[in-house]
Amino acid sequence: MTRIDPIPVTVITQARPLLALDPGTALLRLPANSGHGHEDGQHCVACAARTDVRALLYDMLEEVKRDMRPAFTKVVVDASALSDASVVVAALTGKLPATALRDHTVARLFYLADAA
Repeated sequence: MTRIDPIPVTVITQARPLLALDPGTALLRLPANSGHGHEDGQHCVACAARTDVRALLYDMLEEVKRDMRPAFTKVVVDASALSDASVVVAALTGKLPATALRDHTVARLFYLADAA
């Protein structure tokens, strides 16, 4: 089994222009636009279900395993469009209970590096 080094996650909680990201950094915008024709950050019931940062990070790992996305060494989560971004921080620091095996996987492989 291949050992994966823990991946740092930076959470952006206030709207501001993002700087250019290096090639090893993955960007995750919350709520995740599920690709049905609206701008990121607009309220959408279908997209609201896509704010579980642990599920989304797990999905990103699975996409790397299946060669559906490039490997990454860092993640930036843009949570500035959420009304309460503290839930994202709580999920990444273990303050929200794990509800699925994927949550334990994410807790082992990702850590909160910064919340700004």
